Amino acid sequence: MTTLRWRVGDDLLTTGETPLVMGILNVTPDSFSDGGLHHSREAAVRHGLRLVEQGADILDIGGESTRPGSEVVDVDEELHRTIPVIEDLAAQTAIPISIDTTKSEVAQRAINAGAKIVNDISGLEHDPNMVRLCADNDVAVIAMHMQGTPQTMQENPRYDDVVQDIAEYLRMRIDGLVEQGVAEERIAIDPGIGFGKTAEHNIDILSHVGTFRELGRPVLIGHSRKRLLSHVLGREVDERVFGTVGVSIAVAMQSADLIRVHDVQATHDAIIAWRAIASQIPD
Repeated sequence: MTTLRWRVGDDLLTTGETPLVMGILNVTPDSFSDGGLHHSREAAVRHGLRLVEQGADILDIGGESTRPGSEVVDVDEELHRTIPVIEDLAAQTAIPISIDTTKSEVAQRAINAGAKIVNDISGLEHDPNMVRLCADNDVAVIAMHMQGTPQTMQENPRYDDVVQDIAEYLRMRIDGLVEQGVAEERIAIDPGIGFGKTAEHNIDILSHVGTFRELGRPVLIGHSRKRLLSHVLGREVDERVFGTVGVSIAVAMQSADLIRVHDVQATHDAIIAWRAIASQIPD
């Protein structure tokens, strides 16, 4: 099992044996699973601290829904939703905070408020200022693959070979980010489950985590409560917790480095229990 190291702030996080759990905190009225539940500043901060208590290693805060067909949120509204929450949580917890955004202005304000990671679904390509901002601020980044945009991504997505096509894109993004000044040790990658992929594409990706890890950077998997679980289980979004945990264990077995989920306690406990048994299984 290859361990990988990811520089976040002043800390060097080591991954490989047990995935880090990234807790999702959507400060939005319209996210596909938890839209509106944590929309106020107070509710969002309470939920973020609850996720930390449940075992989150990282908090990922987003102020714009990226579900299929979602509407674009302007910068001022995204700032209004996210920055006060980041400020409060950064003052109350030591775990790293990630800002989920494609906008460099939001990223900069979030970094100023205490965020140490920029998680960009566009692979840091949507905003021409994003890469330079991240390089100048020496923050950790997560570069994701997406075919199309949230508004168009599920309109008949196609690939020659979904795993190899995405791996090649991520390899090129790593190289491009490094060329533009982002330290390689600060880069993590995400194949983008559900972002311009069919259920079959997603299953192929989830069964080939090792291919993405061969690129030498930590791999984040974000499958939580997503539509592929409806394809597999026939469950509605509020009935996908157990399916999410099952996929979490499947990707943990392939040494996924980070798992981004809504249900932190269920995922954290399942991973700890799995690891306790797996570490004792004879070779």
